[in-house]
Order: sequence, then C-alpha cells, then structure tokens
Amino acid sequence: MIERYTAAFPGLTFTNPRDGVLQLTLEGPGLNSVDAHKHRQLADVWLTIDRDPQVRVVLLAGAGRGFSSGGSFDLIEEIAGDYATNLRILREARDIVMNVINCSKPVISAMWGPAVGAGLVAGLLADISVVGSNARIIDGHTRLGVAAGDHAAICWPMLCGMAKAKYYLLTCRDLSGAEAERIGLVSLCVDDSGGPEAVMTEALTIAEELADGAQQAIRWTKRTLNHAYRMFEPSFDASLAYEFLGFMGPDAAEGVASHREKRAPDFSTGPTSE
Repeated sequence: MIERYTAAFPGLTFTNPRDGVLQLTLEGPGLNSVDAHKHRQLADVWLTIDRDPQVRVVLLAGAGRGFSSGGSFDLIEEIAGDYATNLRILREARDIVMNVINCSKPVISAMWGPAVGAGLVAGLLADISVVGSNARIIDGHTRLGVAAGDHAAICWPMLCGMAKAKYYLLTCRDLSGAEAERIGLVSLCVDDSGGPEAVMTEALTIAEELADGAQQAIRWTKRTLNHAYRMFEPSFDASLAYEFLGFMGPDAAEGVASHREKRAPDFSTGPTSE
C-alpha cells in the first residue's frame, strides 16, 4: 500500500503504523513548507485515499519540530507573478479544502510547533484535531497582505465563533494549542512539554479506535456533519477569490519582502479601495 502512495505522491511521506491507518506526514525544508509540487499533491491525495479499501483512517502529522510553516515564499511569488499559476494554485487551494471535507475516511491531525498555511488547512479541517499545548497556530494571511482565504471562511466561524474568528484572522495573532482548545478551534489539547510524542500517541490511539469501529456508520456520520461546512462553500469561494486577487497586488509583494527581510511590513502606500 505504502509503495503506491509514495510513487504517486513523492512530495509527501507515508507510513502504515497499523492495519487500516495511513499516516501522511508533511516533511521537508523550511519547517515542512509546501512548495508547488506538494501543494498539488496535498490537493489530490484525498481522492486516492477516499477510494482505497485498505485505508480506514488517515493520521496527518508534521515531521520534526513543527507541523508546517505553510506555503513557501517561492510559491507565493510564483502566484503573484503569473496569472496562469495564480489560477492553478487557486483551484488546488479549493481542492485541498473540499477534498478533505468530502473524503469519506475520517482524518485525525496531530499538530505541534508552528502550524500555518496550507498545512493548517488540512489540520483544522481534520475530523479530530489533536494539538500540543505549546503549538503555535497562525493564520497569517493579512500579515502577508492578502485576504484570509484557504479554509478560514468555511470553518473558523463555525469552530470558534465569529468574534474569535475575526479577532485572530484580522490580527494574525498566534494561538497556543491550549488556547485553541479553549475556544473550540481544535478537538483536543495534549501536554507536549516533554516532546511531541504525547501528541502522536494520543492521535494514534484515536485513529486505532476509529479503524476498529463500524466503518460505514463512522463515514456516514462524517458526511452528514460536514454538510454544515458545505453550506459555507459560497463564502469560501469568495474568500479564495479575494485572496488570490490580493496576491497580484502590491501589498502581497510587500508582505513577502518583509518576511524575507525579517522586518515589519509597510502597507501605508497600498490600495484601499474595495
């Protein structure tokens, strides 16, 4: 089973911790950042998982000291510099979200350290999200100079309420794992002061429980609950459109430059028209 996934999705790492459980690990430079190839594969892999009779549960994790730092700056600059690339990545961003939502198999995420961007999309949309108490969850879109697209509009208001969603999405302030659990953004917080092993142990325990459960009942329960996300798909589409329109503008260029130069951004000369 693993060989087939590795051949089809070489940018992602797969293991089989036990029968019926497929572990998908985000791994790579820049704290598991997502480049163009990984972005496409992260969108498509859920379709293969959905149709694979050997997979009952997916366990999503990051390698090393964090979950994911999100999309690479090189990818962001490609989006900003080429209209065709902009359209392609927009489609893939939509597919990541909707394919996780529509995948019939339950997804368990295990997050510790920084959790940002494209990786965070799948991490928060997972059916059960397990985070370390010291995790740093950040939706950094407005700090980058673009609207909070990706998964934000489809799930943040539902998970943690509109007031908290606006607070964190507008300010880009980070949340600890403990705070994310307190406001309802994630399912469960685990003390990771001794390392990320505790997070993985808890996530795998839940994955094993679901793998041993009544599969059709679990999948139908996921499907019916996720209709709530599907009702927000129009808002999600609008947020994606605004996000990727923003990538073509000067604020995004300044946002990337400020990150690369490790300084505060200066958006004072950017456009203000709606």
